[in-house]
Amino acid sequence: MISYIIVSIVSGILFGVMDGLINANSFARRLYSAYNPIAKTSMNIPAGIAIDLVYGFIMAGVFLILYNSLPGELGLVKGISFAFLAWFFRVVMHTGSQWMMFTLPVRTHLYTLVAGLGEMLLLGILYGLTLIPRV
Repeated sequence: MISYIIVSIVSGILFGVMDGLINANSFARRLYSAYNPIAKTSMNIPAGIAIDLVYGFIMAGVFLILYNSLPGELGLVKGISFAFLAWFFRVVMHTGSQWMMFTLPVRTHLYTLVAGLGEMLLLGILYGLTLIPRV
Protein backbone atom coordinates (compact mmCIF):
# COMPACT_ATOMS: atom_id res chain seq x y z
CA MET A 1 0.00 0.00 0.00
CA ILE A 2 2.82 2.40 0.84
CA SER A 3 4.44 1.83 -2.56
CA TYR A 4 1.09 2.59 -4.25
CA ILE A 5 0.82 5.88 -2.35
CA ILE A 6 4.42 6.89 -3.11
CA VAL A 7 4.19 5.96 -6.80
CA SER A 8 0.82 7.71 -7.10
CA ILE A 9 2.24 10.93 -5.65
CA VAL A 10 5.34 10.71 -7.86
CA SER A 11 3.21 10.10 -10.95
CA GLY A 12 0.91 12.98 -10.02
CA ILE A 13 3.93 15.27 -9.75
CA LEU A 14 5.22 13.91 -13.08
CA PHE A 15 1.82 14.65 -14.65
CA GLY A 16 2.09 18.28 -13.60
CA VAL A 17 5.73 18.70 -14.60
CA MET A 18 5.30 16.98 -17.96
CA ASP A 19 2.10 18.88 -18.76
CA GLY A 20 3.96 22.10 -18.04
CA LEU A 21 6.91 21.10 -20.21
CA ILE A 22 4.68 19.80 -23.00
CA ASN A 23 2.22 22.71 -23.08
CA ALA A 24 4.20 25.74 -21.94
CA ASN A 25 7.33 25.50 -24.10
CA SER A 26 7.68 28.06 -26.89
CA PHE A 27 7.13 25.51 -29.67
CA ALA A 28 3.88 24.25 -28.10
CA ARG A 29 2.69 27.79 -27.39
CA ARG A 30 3.00 28.58 -31.11
CA LEU A 31 1.23 25.35 -32.06
CA TYR A 32 -1.57 25.89 -29.56
CA SER A 33 -1.98 29.61 -30.30
CA ALA A 34 -5.24 28.82 -32.08
CA TYR A 35 -6.72 28.25 -28.61
CA ASN A 36 -5.71 31.73 -27.38
CA PRO A 37 -9.16 33.31 -27.87
CA ILE A 38 -10.73 30.73 -25.53
CA ALA A 39 -7.78 30.01 -23.21
CA LYS A 40 -7.74 31.25 -19.63
CA THR A 41 -5.28 34.04 -18.93
CA SER A 42 -4.38 32.69 -15.48
CA MET A 43 -4.31 29.32 -13.81
CA ASN A 44 -5.48 28.07 -10.44
CA ILE A 45 -2.20 26.40 -9.42
CA PRO A 46 -3.48 24.64 -6.26
CA ALA A 47 -6.40 23.13 -8.21
CA GLY A 48 -4.04 22.03 -10.98
CA ILE A 49 -1.74 20.31 -8.49
CA ALA A 50 -4.68 18.60 -6.80
CA ILE A 51 -6.07 17.39 -10.14
CA ASP A 52 -2.69 16.00 -11.23
CA LEU A 53 -2.28 14.18 -7.90
CA VAL A 54 -5.75 12.67 -8.27
CA TYR A 55 -4.83 11.58 -11.81
CA GLY A 56 -1.70 9.93 -10.40
CA PHE A 57 -3.72 7.93 -7.88
CA ILE A 58 -6.33 6.94 -10.45
CA MET A 59 -3.82 5.91 -13.12
CA ALA A 60 -1.75 3.88 -10.65
CA GLY A 61 -4.92 2.23 -9.32
CA VAL A 62 -6.18 1.36 -12.78
CA PHE A 63 -2.76 -0.09 -13.61
CA LEU A 64 -2.95 -2.35 -10.55
CA ILE A 65 -6.52 -3.41 -11.37
CA LEU A 66 -5.55 -4.28 -14.97
CA TYR A 67 -2.12 -5.73 -14.09
CA ASN A 68 -2.98 -9.42 -14.56
CA SER A 69 -4.87 -8.69 -17.79
CA LEU A 70 -2.04 -6.74 -19.42
CA PRO A 71 0.17 -8.64 -21.87
CA GLY A 72 3.67 -9.63 -20.88
CA GLU A 73 5.40 -11.38 -18.03
CA LEU A 74 7.59 -8.50 -16.92
CA GLY A 75 6.27 -5.44 -15.14
CA LEU A 76 8.07 -3.25 -17.68
CA VAL A 77 6.18 -4.85 -20.57
CA LYS A 78 2.91 -4.53 -18.67
CA GLY A 79 3.70 -0.87 -18.01
CA ILE A 80 4.36 -0.19 -21.68
CA SER A 81 1.14 -2.03 -22.62
CA PHE A 82 -0.74 0.09 -20.11
CA ALA A 83 0.90 3.23 -21.53
CA PHE A 84 -0.43 2.48 -25.01
CA LEU A 85 -3.88 1.77 -23.61
CA ALA A 86 -3.89 5.01 -21.61
CA TRP A 87 -2.49 6.93 -24.59
CA PHE A 88 -5.33 5.72 -26.79
CA PHE A 89 -8.09 6.61 -24.33
CA ARG A 90 -6.51 9.83 -23.04
CA VAL A 91 -4.70 11.32 -26.03
CA VAL A 92 -5.77 9.70 -29.30
CA MET A 93 -9.49 10.05 -28.63
CA HIS A 94 -9.04 13.65 -27.47
CA THR A 95 -6.96 14.50 -30.54
CA GLY A 96 -9.53 12.89 -32.84
CA SER A 97 -12.26 15.01 -31.28
CA GLN A 98 -10.14 18.16 -31.63
CA TRP A 99 -9.51 17.33 -35.28
CA MET A 100 -13.26 17.06 -35.89
CA MET A 101 -14.24 20.19 -33.93
CA PHE A 102 -11.49 22.73 -34.59
CA THR A 103 -9.50 24.01 -37.52
CA LEU A 104 -5.96 23.36 -36.35
CA PRO A 105 -2.77 22.66 -38.26
CA VAL A 106 -1.95 18.96 -38.65
CA ARG A 107 1.36 19.55 -36.86
CA THR A 108 -0.58 20.62 -33.76
CA HIS A 109 -2.40 17.29 -33.69
CA LEU A 110 0.82 15.38 -34.36
CA TYR A 111 2.61 17.21 -31.54
CA THR A 112 -0.24 16.36 -29.16
CA LEU A 113 -0.10 12.70 -30.17
CA VAL A 114 3.68 12.36 -29.89
CA ALA A 115 3.99 14.37 -26.66
CA GLY A 116 1.10 12.44 -25.13
CA LEU A 117 2.69 9.14 -26.10
CA GLY A 118 5.93 10.18 -24.42
CA GLU A 119 4.07 11.20 -21.29
CA MET A 120 2.08 7.98 -21.10
CA LEU A 121 5.17 5.83 -21.80
CA LEU A 122 7.08 7.49 -18.97
CA LEU A 123 4.21 6.93 -16.56
CA GLY A 124 3.60 3.37 -17.77
CA ILE A 125 7.27 2.49 -17.34
CA LEU A 126 7.19 4.00 -13.84
CA TYR A 127 4.15 1.89 -12.95
CA GLY A 128 5.56 -1.24 -14.56
CA LEU A 129 8.86 -0.99 -12.71
CA THR A 130 7.43 -0.08 -9.31
CA LEU A 131 3.90 -1.46 -8.87
CA ILE A 132 3.02 -5.12 -8.38
CA PRO A 133 -0.43 -6.04 -7.09
CA ARG A 134 -0.62 -7.84 -3.76
CA VAL A 135 -2.66 -11.01 -3.94
